[in-house]
Amino acid sequence: MSHPAAPTPDQAAPLDLFKALEAAVTAAHAGAAILQAYAHKRSELVIDLKARNDLVSQADREAEIAIIEVLRARTPQFGIVAEETGGTPSGPASWYIDPLDGTTNFVHAIPHYAVSIALVANQDCGVAFDDAKCEPGPVVGVIYDPCREEMFTCVRGVGAWLNSHRIQCSRTGSLADALLATGFPYSDMSFTDNYLPMLRDAMHGTRGVRRNGAAALDLAWVACGRFDGYWELRLKPWDIAAGTLLVREAGGLAFDPYERSPWPEHGDIVSGSPEIAKALHALIAPNLKH
Repeated sequence: MSHPAAPTPDQAAPLDLFKALEAAVTAAHAGAAILQAYAHKRSELVIDLKARNDLVSQADREAEIAIIEVLRARTPQFGIVAEETGGTPSGPASWYIDPLDGTTNFVHAIPHYAVSIALVANQDCGVAFDDAKCEPGPVVGVIYDPCREEMFTCVRGVGAWLNSHRIQCSRTGSLADALLATGFPYSDMSFTDNYLPMLRDAMHGTRGVRRNGAAALDLAWVACGRFDGYWELRLKPWDIAAGTLLVREAGGLAFDPYERSPWPEHGDIVSGSPEIAKALHALIAPNLKH
């Protein structure tokens, strides 16, 4: 396990990752409180259509405002990149915020959705680790499932937790014995013809495939061993930033199947234990559209 190392005199001071984690946990609770208040009065929700099958509700917007207020008050040095209000990375690191991952589930009263918050470090962030890597990517992650009261947290080089318990990816060694999760095309249908063969191969070559409709929770469930692997395409960085770090800190792999960047910032992701993630990548690779 690697730990943040002391900076040399010519380096910037390292980010205070534990202070950032505390802020993210507080912000996640603030956002979730709004979601759960609306969960009991869904008839009052104002729902808009951003794109085909891509919903945004009053709950999304208000939860995002509450999250941003907490993060700006506690960590004003960081940038904000949020699903509904936008933003661009700035400063040594930026918060990537999805106030309600699983909006369609939420709108349909399906109790499977989450708040997802990640601190993503820039190239010159001042964070150094024992492995000498200082590449950009998530360094703090929080995924909160308010329906189950499950708080997933992680810090780069330190580990991953579910509430107060340390978690790790499953030890399943064979794709034939693996339970996978995925997400179907729902708005952008341009890659459906490529995706369906992947799903077919996964159905034939594994123990089963689940589609629960919340990418952040799919990754959290990989990290705690409920799923053995997960893949999805055409997501947004805020959907998977926290989950990427969570899986990695739980001993697994989470990467861009096209190998374009150090973390899946383009929205395409394969994850799982090292054995399963590699086998899953090999399974879907013949049908990846470049």
